Amino acid sequence: MPTLTALLGLLRSALADRQRLLLENTALRHQVAVLKRSVSRPRLDDTDRIFWVALRRLLREWKDWLLFVRPETVLKWHRRGFAYYWARKSKTPRRGRPSIGWPLVALIKRLSVENILWSAGRIADELAKLGHQVSEATVEKYRVHHRDPKRGQRWTTFLRNHLSVTAACDFFVVPTLTFKLLYGFLVLGHDRRRILHVAVTAHSTAEWTAQQFREAFPGDGTEPRFLLRDNDAIYGETFEECVRHMGLEQLQTAYRSPWQNAYVERAIGTIRRECLDHILPLCERHLLRTLTSLAAVARLAAPTLQPPSLTRPPPANSAQREFWGATIVGRLHAQHSKPRSLRARSGRASRSGRTARSRQGCSRANGRSRRRHQWYSS
Repeated sequence: MPTLTALLGLLRSALADRQRLLLENTALRHQVAVLKRSVSRPRLDDTDRIFWVALRRLLREWKDWLLFVRPETVLKWHRRGFAYYWARKSKTPRRGRPSIGWPLVALIKRLSVENILWSAGRIADELAKLGHQVSEATVEKYRVHHRDPKRGQRWTTFLRNHLSVTAACDFFVVPTLTFKLLYGFLVLGHDRRRILHVAVTAHSTAEWTAQQFREAFPGDGTEPRFLLRDNDAIYGETFEECVRHMGLEQLQTAYRSPWQNAYVERAIGTIRRECLDHILPLCERHLLRTLTSLAAVARLAAPTLQPPSLTRPPPANSAQREFWGATIVGRLHAQHSKPRSLRARSGRASRSGRTARSRQGCSRANGRSRRRHQWYSS
């Protein structure tokens, strides 16, 4: 745009008289001098550089007219354009292997995912049977790399497979209003991080701990296979005999390593942040009632369980009639629900939505099967 403006000014100057040109030239030089004092480095684009390189070839006095940059800068622009011109002209065509195409890359990835034990050579042979000549190096480049099955499974996989048969327990201390100490006992299931049992006592003993563990697992077939606990002295011989009689294997953490029992430590931290930091327990019964209510809320807050039946009537405002609830745990939390009419309406909508999604899933599955047939047959 500035170059076009300069060319239009040149055409207008060719038609003007000499005195007008001298006055206009004086005014422009004064403005350029002011801009040169205020702007240390002007911003130029490629069209400005091309203009001055071309003007350098047409006029010998181009250095006298150049004010905002130095003449060495124009020479540097010319050398850069010369190098760019010959680099583009002498550019060689691309060499190397031709690309195999994304459908074939997707087929390589799919074969490597569906057949974990196959090597790159095996996948290349299988592609050759399907009519695709691909080298082993190309297959090695695009295939999905898996862990060597001979090395066995990871610790993360091993522990995840045993979450359903693992439970953890731990104690935590709560000060009362009269500066006494109460001891809370928590049993947590690892499969869904659910609080299975909670109890409170002022005098914790091994016999009391064993009795609480019997109440957590009364022998109805819900006992876990492993019990994770710390090395507290409260777990005496009575508790160990009770656990051994129930057929559980105890896994003890290292000393001063609470991170090894992270699930139950996190549950205790949640209890402190959401409940104990906001109340002052009066006695053992008060703390037990609060923790029992909080444990019930934690069980009912799971997405797979239905909310409890609430007896509070819905508000009269129609905008608030869709959701209503009741406060629980001493007004620290609230449980929300829908009226029955809206619940039935949402159930019909969800069933219709599931029907539509199932139809879409069938169409996508048919499309995938057609593409799979095309890949294997091509």
